[in-house]
Amino acid sequence: MNDRTPLQLPATMRVFERGWLSANNILFVDGDDTVLVDTGYVTHAPQTVALVESALQGRPLKRVINTHLHSDHCGGNAALQARWHPHTSIPAAEAAAVGAWDTDALSYKATGQQCDRFTFDGVLQDGDTLRLGGIDWQVVAAPGHDPQAVMLFASQEGILISGDALWENGFGVIFPELDGESGFAEQASVLARIAELDARVVIPGHGRPFTDVAAAIERAQGRLAYLSADPLRNASHAVKVLVKFKLLEQQQMRRDAFLAWMQQSPLMVRIHERFMANAPLEDIFAQTLRALAGVKALAVEGEMVVNRD
Repeated sequence: MNDRTPLQLPATMRVFERGWLSANNILFVDGDDTVLVDTGYVTHAPQTVALVESALQGRPLKRVINTHLHSDHCGGNAALQARWHPHTSIPAAEAAAVGAWDTDALSYKATGQQCDRFTFDGVLQDGDTLRLGGIDWQVVAAPGHDPQAVMLFASQEGILISGDALWENGFGVIFPELDGESGFAEQASVLARIAELDARVVIPGHGRPFTDVAAAIERAQGRLAYLSADPLRNASHAVKVLVKFKLLEQQQMRRDAFLAWMQQSPLMVRIHERFMANAPLEDIFAQTLRALAGVKALAVEGEMVVNRD
């Protein structure tokens, strides 16, 4: 975890760069007004609470905001609510699913990931204005990676909190396309919207904050063109991401248990049936392990699959 506070960011903002299991957290402290944007993965929740508690120096956390509700962005919500009872705001379209704690609609069951149940107090809609760190932020819809996702943009400061809509080198998996729904077109529109915003610095959901925004958009557009030219590419990429994420969570797993997890994850089964039905799922699993081992993202040691960062 890196705590980066670049010189170009206002003094009321602090970025906790977490990695790939937990999304980055952005903490705002403006007097007694304290806000955290995104909260990481559930297995890192104790670390998230400790980081925030240390940074707040005795202040309570007043608010939590989620750019979207994938498990790596909201997994610390419950622990933060237990500690400080902050007012929590989520994308409006997720309100019913969170209220009913529908783990199918919220993707946790489908992906075989964890998230402790949390509550919410308010919703975020495209065009809303929020006051964070003494700065006005516009809520900007960001469908593509997640149909319900939002970004936060401070126009006067030129700062964009992009979630998984734009990273320095790409963006999050386009999940809707895995179920035959539209996502590539929406991602293209989001990238065009980001270009129109003319941000000078982007704080992504994963990776370091960056300032060469035009180059990042160009790379993302190239990546999107590559993926959308053959949807199997997006599907294969998604399988690798989900397998690596599970290994980040567990650090090591017996190969047979790992395969069983894959066979029991509804999204993995749907990807296999839609895009890869010409080969058994066991073969897809083996191919995925070989591919990730080839880039040193994991190692197979006898019957164990071991994470490599």
